[in-house]
Amino acid sequence: MVLTSDSNHWRAIQEGSFSVVYMVREKKTGKLYALKCLKKKHLVQSNLENEIRVLRRINHENVVGLEDFYESRTHYYLVMQLVSGGELFDRILDRGVYTEQDASKVIKQVLEAVSYLHKNSIVHRDLKPENLLFYSAEENAKIMVSDFGLSKTVENGVMSTACGTPGYVAPEVLAQKPYSQAVDCWSIGVITYILLCGYPPFFEENETLLFSKIRRAEYAFHSPFWDDISDSAKDFIGNMMEKNPTKRFTTEQALKHPWVAGNAAKDVDIYQSVCEGMERMFAKSKWKRAFNAAMAVNHFKKGGIFQSAPAPSPSSLPCATVQSSSQKDCEIVHPAGNSTKEDVQFRPSTR
Repeated sequence: MVLTSDSNHWRAIQEGSFSVVYMVREKKTGKLYALKCLKKKHLVQSNLENEIRVLRRINHENVVGLEDFYESRTHYYLVMQLVSGGELFDRILDRGVYTEQDASKVIKQVLEAVSYLHKNSIVHRDLKPENLLFYSAEENAKIMVSDFGLSKTVENGVMSTACGTPGYVAPEVLAQKPYSQAVDCWSIGVITYILLCGYPPFFEENETLLFSKIRRAEYAFHSPFWDDISDSAKDFIGNMMEKNPTKRFTTEQALKHPWVAGNAAKDVDIYQSVCEGMERMFAKSKWKRAFNAAMAVNHFKKGGIFQSAPAPSPSSLPCATVQSSSQKDCEIVHPAGNSTKEDVQFRPSTR
């Protein structure tokens, strides 16, 4: 696969602690992809080997797939399926009309994707709204589950490493107990809750209080935000956010619940209520900084239990583009815009 891009139109579409993602075009077909660039020296901290191992096993219509994998002397490059429809919450805020049925359709797709992962002994471990993307800008675009940096392949079904995003992590993880695939179901329950009211079930400025509430599974359906939400939706959330993981719904059970599989989801417009809840807690497109990132980073700095690592300096960011006329000679254009020639041998990995 030979990738190219006009540097005048080159732009980052996502930046993380250890990687930068760019939109690229395959030279032969003109098809667009997402190129995830990562410096090799960050490999141990970034869990890249784990992410690649997981992605190679995945082939599902609601999961962002790995198309190819290359490496240079200094970088690894993951060619990913391009997902251009934007984040879940931004689309909800933009649509104007929004019902329980819309939320149910989203959750059904997430459940189908996660059920597929679980059947293949993969646990995502970091399900949250910003990892749920729309495939395209079309109105009926499908939902795609992304970001497998913390995912895990398991043989015996039990894990113990504490990781995830505060606010979405299951009680058993915070209790530092061995856990299973059930942690993903808890996270889906939290996401469902937010989709129906606009704010998270657990929110405290004080992280100790936050974790304490999660460990006790202490949440409520507050008035007036939940007044027009169906009992079926509340029952679904209650089964997904069951404190005891052995009693918690599995993805298969969840897919059979009337709120997902039947007609129990109401067709009443809840857009105004959800938007009020979202805007009260988060600014559009900035909400994750207000809660997830801020709380997580603050906790990490205090020596918390979650996997984490410091962000790299700007000078250590991966290259911005790979413009190639052949698979051997590539021009590396760095984020600052300075072009340098470098001998880069793209070697597709053994798939």
